[in-house]
Amino acid sequence: MTKAADKKLIVGLDIGTSKVCALVGEVLPDGNVNVIGVGSSPSRGMDKGGVNDLESVVKSVQRAVDQAELMADCQIGSVCLSLSGKHISCQTEKGMVPISDKEVTQDDVDNVIHTAKSVKISDEQRTLHVIPQEFAIDYQEGIKNPVGLSGVRMEASVHLITCHNDMARNIVKAVERCGLSVDHLIFSGLAASHAVLTPDERELGVCVVDIGGGTMDLAIWSGGALRHAEVIPYAGNVVTSDIAYAFGTPPGDAEDIKVKYGCALSELVSKDAKVDVPSVGGRPSRSLQSQTLAEVIEPRYSELLGLVNQKLLTVQDQLREAGVKHHLAAGIVLTGGAAQMEGLTECAERVFRNQVRIGQPLELSGLTDYVQSPPYATAVGLLHYGKDSQSFDENAPEPKRSVTGIFSRISGWFEKNF
Repeated sequence: MTKAADKKLIVGLDIGTSKVCALVGEVLPDGNVNVIGVGSSPSRGMDKGGVNDLESVVKSVQRAVDQAELMADCQIGSVCLSLSGKHISCQTEKGMVPISDKEVTQDDVDNVIHTAKSVKISDEQRTLHVIPQEFAIDYQEGIKNPVGLSGVRMEASVHLITCHNDMARNIVKAVERCGLSVDHLIFSGLAASHAVLTPDERELGVCVVDIGGGTMDLAIWSGGALRHAEVIPYAGNVVTSDIAYAFGTPPGDAEDIKVKYGCALSELVSKDAKVDVPSVGGRPSRSLQSQTLAEVIEPRYSELLGLVNQKLLTVQDQLREAGVKHHLAAGIVLTGGAAQMEGLTECAERVFRNQVRIGQPLELSGLTDYVQSPPYATAVGLLHYGKDSQSFDENAPEPKRSVTGIFSRISGWFEKNF
């Protein structure tokens, strides 16, 4: 089999609470990503973004990777890996430097970003991403690319996303047990944003909510920059649990019922519709009204989205006080496996009182029938992220970069985002 490096391939690996997904993408000459391999398997040993059974995770990852290798006819050696969990935190920091030679050079930009990110963080945490937001030169604020401009001093605002050392180490260990190396470790919410958002949405103000099985990843954007990242450790699995308890059905069957017959708005369900509910202990299955099922699902989804709304209101207040654009004029984008529920858009619009859409991965070719759906948003975003970071050093041999290395060459980032 051909090694991934020979074909200039990128591999995204998303290890979720419910599903492990591996995607193999080829970077085409026009810069687009062509998906040539897909592998997925039920996730075992993960809970709310953390590893609680290493061997089970290793087996789940291996199954997904084997499928992707077989479909793409390549040998996977390294991956871009997603990371989630309530240990993820963020902060915005500022740095200031004098401008050499009265005109901003790339070195000045690198220096001011280094100054801004050189803040003391807990020994238990490590920096995952350093994301420039905007720059100011003397009295001019809101500059997106300062290179070539004249001035005396320059200030930068950067967004830091940090993670817990041990949580990151455990999930990387599971991947390495499969004989793979990790090129980049990327926050899931950031990866999903890369897959489902348009530049206009990022500029106007938007919140991406990646609803998985164990976590909801939030990424809030405005003015073209990431303003806040957070993980809420409740998601689709609590809905499954409610169905299992309410109807006395095994959790596996409850998940199937949720996916096939669930609706997040009971008024959309026909009163005559029925659903067959398996029982436990060898008892015969029962027939229940679909509306009864929706009456269990709707309040739980409303509660989950209500948690997100509380966070949004808090962050918007903080942004307003900091003098930053805080309106989410482009509304809310829901993605992830648990965002496929019928009636979810209408339910969410009632909670957020804003426009809502379901986010599908954008700018893809190849096996789009497999991956152009919300459950694959994070994995597709990992491919886009890997492509952007590769373009920094197209002629150089691919090194194993540190998790903070993605923005070490800021010029490529500017070309992509502005």
